[in-house]
Amino acid sequence: MSNVDNNRSQAINQLFRGILTLQDVDECYRFFGDLFTVQELTAFAQRFQVAELLAQGCTYDGVREKVPTSYSTITRINTELRYGSGGYQLVLERLKPEQEQEASQQALKNFPFI
Repeated sequence: MSNVDNNRSQAINQLFRGILTLQDVDECYRFFGDLFTVQELTAFAQRFQVAELLAQGCTYDGVREKVPTSYSTITRINTELRYGSGGYQLVLERLKPEQEQEASQQALKNFPFI
């Protein structure tokens, strides 16, 4: 169980319900652009990128080559991946079909038709 889970509140519930109303990436850009500074949003995006790389089996050094972050941040995210509430895994698993479809579409674009 995560620290957030242990500190549920009406305000956090309302924020999450608001997020669940967003219908596409453009709406996410609009809402999160109002909610966070560019630096805050970038930090969250980097954490998610670190989680994705770790879940793919990337080493800490490999992660640092791709994402400008500290070893302590990588360790914290790895701890959440291994012992946390499963939130990272939940979202990463749900994104897999979308990412696989995008990869196959990109491969088709790069296929040289003669």
